[in-house]
Amino acid sequence: MRIGFVRGRSRTVLVKLMLMNACRLVVVACLALLVTPGCSSWRPTTAAGTPTTYTCCDGEDVDTVYQPGQEMTVHWIVRPGTDPAAKPAKAELTARLTGPYGDVSEVKSAGGGMARPALGEVKFEAQPVRPSGAAGERPVSVIPIAEDALPGYYNLIFAVHQGDGGVSGVSVVRVATRV
Repeated sequence: MRIGFVRGRSRTVLVKLMLMNACRLVVVACLALLVTPGCSSWRPTTAAGTPTTYTCCDGEDVDTVYQPGQEMTVHWIVRPGTDPAAKPAKAELTARLTGPYGDVSEVKSAGGGMARPALGEVKFEAQPVRPSGAAGERPVSVIPIAEDALPGYYNLIFAVHQGDGGVSGVSVVRVATRV
Protein backbone atom coordinates (compact mmCIF):
# COMPACT_ATOMS: atom_id res chain seq x y z
CA MET A 1 0.00 0.00 0.00
CA ARG A 2 2.78 2.34 0.85
CA ILE A 3 4.49 1.61 -2.47
CA GLY A 4 1.34 2.62 -4.40
CA PHE A 5 1.27 5.91 -2.50
CA VAL A 6 4.92 6.60 -3.32
CA ARG A 7 4.35 5.65 -6.94
CA GLY A 8 1.34 8.00 -7.19
CA ARG A 9 3.30 10.79 -5.66
CA SER A 10 6.24 10.14 -7.97
CA ARG A 11 3.97 10.39 -10.99
CA THR A 12 2.63 13.72 -9.73
CA VAL A 13 6.15 15.04 -9.24
CA LEU A 14 7.16 13.71 -12.67
CA VAL A 15 4.17 15.39 -14.34
CA LYS A 16 4.97 18.68 -12.59
CA LEU A 17 8.59 18.49 -13.74
CA MET A 18 7.50 17.80 -17.32
CA LEU A 19 5.09 20.77 -17.25
CA MET A 20 7.76 23.07 -15.85
CA ASN A 21 10.19 21.99 -18.58
CA ALA A 22 7.52 22.54 -21.25
CA CYS A 23 6.81 26.04 -19.88
CA ARG A 24 10.53 26.84 -19.90
CA LEU A 25 10.77 25.67 -23.50
CA VAL A 26 7.84 27.90 -24.52
CA VAL A 27 9.37 30.93 -22.77
CA VAL A 28 12.77 30.34 -24.40
CA ALA A 29 11.14 29.94 -27.84
CA CYS A 30 9.18 33.21 -27.40
CA LEU A 31 12.31 35.07 -26.35
CA ALA A 32 14.19 33.66 -29.32
CA LEU A 33 11.46 34.90 -31.67
CA LEU A 34 11.57 38.37 -30.13
CA VAL A 35 15.35 38.66 -30.41
CA THR A 36 15.88 37.04 -33.82
CA PRO A 37 14.29 39.76 -36.06
CA GLY A 38 16.48 42.41 -34.42
CA CYS A 39 19.59 40.45 -35.32
CA SER A 40 18.73 39.63 -38.91
CA SER A 41 19.53 41.71 -41.98
CA TRP A 42 15.91 41.59 -43.20
CA ARG A 43 14.08 44.89 -43.14
CA PRO A 44 10.52 45.59 -44.29
CA THR A 45 10.31 47.33 -47.63
CA THR A 46 8.57 50.68 -47.89
CA ALA A 47 7.42 52.83 -50.76
CA ALA A 48 9.88 55.28 -52.29
CA GLY A 49 8.33 58.13 -50.30
CA THR A 50 5.15 59.72 -49.09
CA PRO A 51 3.31 62.43 -51.02
CA THR A 52 2.74 65.97 -49.82
CA THR A 53 -0.52 66.12 -47.85
CA TYR A 54 -2.82 68.95 -46.79
CA THR A 55 -5.03 69.33 -43.73
CA CYS A 56 -7.21 72.08 -42.34
CA CYS A 57 -6.37 74.44 -40.63
CA ASP A 58 -4.65 76.77 -38.19
CA GLY A 59 -6.41 76.93 -34.80
CA GLU A 60 -6.66 80.69 -35.07
CA ASP A 61 -8.80 80.27 -38.20
CA VAL A 62 -11.60 78.59 -36.26
CA ASP A 63 -11.08 80.31 -32.90
CA THR A 64 -11.62 83.80 -34.34
CA VAL A 65 -15.12 85.29 -33.93
CA TYR A 66 -16.09 86.74 -37.31
CA GLN A 67 -18.55 89.50 -38.22
CA PRO A 68 -20.81 89.91 -41.23
CA GLY A 69 -18.87 91.38 -44.16
CA GLN A 70 -15.54 89.88 -43.08
CA GLU A 71 -13.59 87.19 -44.87
CA MET A 72 -12.63 83.97 -43.13
CA THR A 73 -9.15 82.91 -44.16
CA VAL A 74 -8.44 79.18 -43.98
CA HIS A 75 -4.69 78.53 -43.75
CA TRP A 76 -4.10 74.99 -44.95
CA ILE A 77 -1.41 72.96 -43.17
CA VAL A 78 1.12 71.38 -45.54
CA ARG A 79 3.00 68.21 -44.68
CA PRO A 80 5.76 67.88 -47.28
CA GLY A 81 6.34 64.47 -48.82
CA THR A 82 9.47 62.46 -48.09
CA ASP A 83 10.61 62.02 -51.70
CA PRO A 84 11.71 65.35 -53.18
CA ALA A 85 12.05 63.80 -56.65
CA ALA A 86 8.43 62.58 -56.66
CA LYS A 87 5.92 64.57 -58.68
CA PRO A 88 3.24 65.88 -56.28
CA ALA A 89 -0.25 64.47 -56.69
CA LYS A 90 -2.77 67.03 -57.90
CA ALA A 91 -4.84 68.32 -55.03
CA GLU A 92 -7.98 70.41 -54.66
CA LEU A 93 -8.79 72.09 -51.34
CA THR A 94 -12.34 73.26 -50.62
CA ALA A 95 -13.93 75.09 -47.71
CA ARG A 96 -17.40 76.48 -46.96
CA LEU A 97 -19.53 77.71 -44.06
CA THR A 98 -23.14 76.61 -43.56
CA GLY A 99 -25.53 77.90 -40.93
CA PRO A 100 -26.45 79.77 -38.84
CA TYR A 101 -27.26 77.55 -35.88
CA GLY A 102 -28.31 78.66 -32.39
CA ASP A 103 -25.62 76.73 -30.52
CA VAL A 104 -22.78 74.26 -30.95
CA SER A 105 -24.98 71.21 -30.28
CA GLU A 106 -27.21 72.17 -33.23
CA VAL A 107 -24.14 72.42 -35.46
CA LYS A 108 -23.03 68.96 -34.38
CA SER A 109 -26.52 67.56 -35.02
CA ALA A 110 -26.41 69.11 -38.49
CA GLY A 111 -23.22 67.19 -39.22
CA GLY A 112 -25.17 63.97 -38.74
CA GLY A 113 -28.00 65.26 -40.94
CA MET A 114 -30.35 65.56 -37.96
CA ALA A 115 -30.84 69.34 -37.87
CA ARG A 116 -31.23 72.36 -40.12
CA PRO A 117 -30.88 76.03 -39.18
CA ALA A 118 -34.16 77.45 -37.84
CA LEU A 119 -34.08 80.43 -40.22
CA GLY A 120 -32.96 78.47 -43.26
CA GLU A 121 -29.49 77.42 -44.30
CA VAL A 122 -27.07 79.78 -45.98
CA LYS A 123 -23.74 78.91 -47.55
CA PHE A 124 -20.58 80.95 -47.86
CA GLU A 125 -18.03 79.23 -50.05
CA ALA A 126 -14.38 79.76 -50.98
CA GLN A 127 -13.12 79.17 -54.49
CA PRO A 128 -11.36 75.78 -54.75
CA VAL A 129 -7.60 76.00 -54.25
CA ARG A 130 -5.27 73.84 -56.35
CA PRO A 131 -1.78 73.96 -54.81
CA SER A 132 1.21 73.21 -57.01
CA GLY A 133 3.06 71.22 -54.33
CA ALA A 134 6.08 73.53 -54.56
CA ALA A 135 8.36 73.67 -51.53
CA GLY A 136 7.29 76.33 -49.03
CA GLU A 137 3.85 76.79 -50.58
CA ARG A 138 1.17 77.77 -48.05
CA PRO A 139 -2.31 77.47 -49.63
CA VAL A 140 -5.11 79.70 -48.35
CA SER A 141 -8.87 79.57 -48.92
CA VAL A 142 -10.87 82.77 -48.48
CA ILE A 143 -14.55 82.50 -47.50
CA PRO A 144 -16.45 85.78 -47.90
CA ILE A 145 -19.09 86.18 -45.18
CA ALA A 146 -22.07 88.16 -46.51
CA GLU A 147 -22.84 91.62 -45.16
CA ASP A 148 -26.29 90.41 -44.11
CA ALA A 149 -25.09 87.16 -42.48
CA LEU A 150 -27.05 86.33 -39.36
CA PRO A 151 -25.14 85.83 -36.12
CA GLY A 152 -24.74 82.30 -34.85
CA TYR A 153 -22.64 79.19 -35.18
CA TYR A 154 -21.61 77.95 -38.61
CA ASN A 155 -20.35 74.59 -39.79
CA LEU A 156 -16.94 74.91 -41.45
CA ILE A 157 -16.83 72.04 -43.93
CA PHE A 158 -13.45 71.42 -45.55
CA ALA A 159 -12.18 68.77 -47.94
CA VAL A 160 -8.95 67.67 -49.56
CA HIS A 161 -9.28 65.80 -52.87
CA GLN A 162 -5.92 64.32 -53.82
CA GLY A 163 -5.09 61.65 -56.34
CA ASP A 164 -7.82 59.02 -56.30
CA GLY A 165 -9.05 59.81 -52.79
CA GLY A 166 -10.16 62.49 -50.47
CA VAL A 167 -10.60 63.47 -46.86
CA SER A 168 -13.11 65.86 -45.34
CA GLY A 169 -13.87 67.27 -41.93
CA VAL A 170 -15.82 69.87 -40.03
CA SER A 171 -15.30 72.47 -37.35
CA VAL A 172 -17.43 75.15 -35.69
CA VAL A 173 -17.03 78.86 -36.43
CA ARG A 174 -18.89 81.73 -34.76
CA VAL A 175 -20.23 84.80 -36.51
CA ALA A 176 -21.24 87.57 -34.09
CA THR A 177 -23.45 90.60 -34.54
CA ARG A 178 -21.61 93.43 -36.25
CA VAL A 179 -20.25 96.02 -33.83
